[in-house]
Amino acid sequence: MDSNTAKDILKRKIKVASGKKRCDVVFRNAKIVDVFSHEIIEGSVGVDNGLVVGIGLYEGEKEIDVKGKYLMPGLIDSHVHIESSLAPPDAFARAVLPHGTTTVIADPHEIANVKGTEGIKFMMRSAKRVPMNIYFMIPSCVPATSFEHSGAVLDATAIDSLMDDENVLGLGELMDYPSVISATSGIMDKILTASSRNKLIDGHGPMLEGKALNAYAAAGVRTDHESSTVDEMRERLRAGMYILMREGSAAHDLDALLAGVTEGNSRRCMFCTDDRQPEDILESGHIDNHLRIAVKKGIDPITAVQMATINAAECFKLNNVGAVAIGYEANFVIVDNLKDFEVREVYYKGNFVAKDGKAVFESVSEDISTVSGKLNVKPFGIERFELELKSDIARVMRLKAHSLLTEKVQRKIFRDKNGNYKHYPELDIIKLAVIERHNATGNIGLGLVENFKLQNGAIATTIAHDSHNIIVIGDNDSDMYSCVNELIKIGGGITMFSNGNNLGTLHLPIAGLMSDKPLPEINKKLKEMNTTAYEVLGVNSNLDPFMTLAFLALPVIPEIKLTDIGLFDVIQFKFTDISV
Repeated sequence: MDSNTAKDILKRKIKVASGKKRCDVVFRNAKIVDVFSHEIIEGSVGVDNGLVVGIGLYEGEKEIDVKGKYLMPGLIDSHVHIESSLAPPDAFARAVLPHGTTTVIADPHEIANVKGTEGIKFMMRSAKRVPMNIYFMIPSCVPATSFEHSGAVLDATAIDSLMDDENVLGLGELMDYPSVISATSGIMDKILTASSRNKLIDGHGPMLEGKALNAYAAAGVRTDHESSTVDEMRERLRAGMYILMREGSAAHDLDALLAGVTEGNSRRCMFCTDDRQPEDILESGHIDNHLRIAVKKGIDPITAVQMATINAAECFKLNNVGAVAIGYEANFVIVDNLKDFEVREVYYKGNFVAKDGKAVFESVSEDISTVSGKLNVKPFGIERFELELKSDIARVMRLKAHSLLTEKVQRKIFRDKNGNYKHYPELDIIKLAVIERHNATGNIGLGLVENFKLQNGAIATTIAHDSHNIIVIGDNDSDMYSCVNELIKIGGGITMFSNGNNLGTLHLPIAGLMSDKPLPEINKKLKEMNTTAYEVLGVNSNLDPFMTLAFLALPVIPEIKLTDIGLFDVIQFKFTDISV
């Protein structure tokens, strides 16, 4: 932009703000939620060129009567993996905008683990075509650790090549916290790609405390979304971090953490979804759901709105979003009241984008040719699922309800005459396998799981955080094998088998992670499969069958997980034998 053009824009802005020229649009008769003064202002908002020019008596080329409803800033999701919605940015935007979310901070490390920088670029290209702000944190841990095989490796050079994009805000969650605390050279190089540009660094440090947490913060980490208790939250706040309160599909931390919010610390707290599946978005909501929960738990409504808007904007140095104030983007959410937060209308940069739960903008088609393709699995026979054990006592991964955390327990199990694990329906222990699907290494990790409660079948998916190999769970090798072969045949997705019969398959052609269908269509199929998982296969009703399964391969969330290399003790941060 040349100086004359810039000067003309500035002149118009001043004249419109002073009332000497008409605004593009005026929102009249509104109860404006002011996140700076912590008050409700009754009046009108003038908008010109997509920005707020003032609150007061303005005239507009177009005027919108808000009819006494509340006008809030557009909501911000401070940490989300769009891929977990099983949809690319366009379909994701059509789902979350009707819930008032106009800005998200996305970490595309799911697709990066499968398709590397090309996957990240696909998400960036797609994001620029939708009417919402989608900012990115460049994935720091691809793969998440060195204890698994992913489809790509992002070193500091690859990260550096992406860091200067205008929509990149910093470095994504540092899941490999042991390497950070140990100050290993590779992770230091990645951290410096962000810190040298004065950009933010996201954290992911579950259960870190004391001097280990101090070392993590000293590396430049300024956020954390892994707090699950008030004590963890307080320690991170005292270390100078922002707290991202998560309410996702598998992890529900918000209820517990809200108890730690005070008048003194609320401005360092914000909301995020992290991983949220289609059903939860379409039926429970997005960040608007966080607002309902917060107010119900006794948080002051305007404080809750701050946590859903300006707090995240300030944390991520977004100087023109998160408030209804002069110079800020005219991203507005109109609701009836500050209790139910029922979203009536949504505006992005002054443009009407959603009404009464429906998006009103045109959809854009996605070119998925660079991020689709077949799975690269080395052929193997069903005998690879045989689990040889040295004793009748085994280390077992016990699942916890509504949590990504698992427990490492020891259980008495049975072996056949060859020393292989033998399943007994009376025991709530079934087999888990992770099959490498990117580079045909032939790696297959095997383990045992308690409290999934599946019977007479198997479930498999190519969504297996974060390396996204094939993960399959079942009580018999035959159905597990059928599941894996089905996914190889279709090129990725989610599938279920029982007694050799396919109970349902959701095809995910985009990197084996996302569908190219509209979110309601994805959700319809996924709901049918969820019902089948619960009613036919008997999966524990306190678990999300597919989301829970997807996280059983993530070796950075305690206590024990399974990768394509083997059973991994997250507390000790090393592999462990299944046999005791």
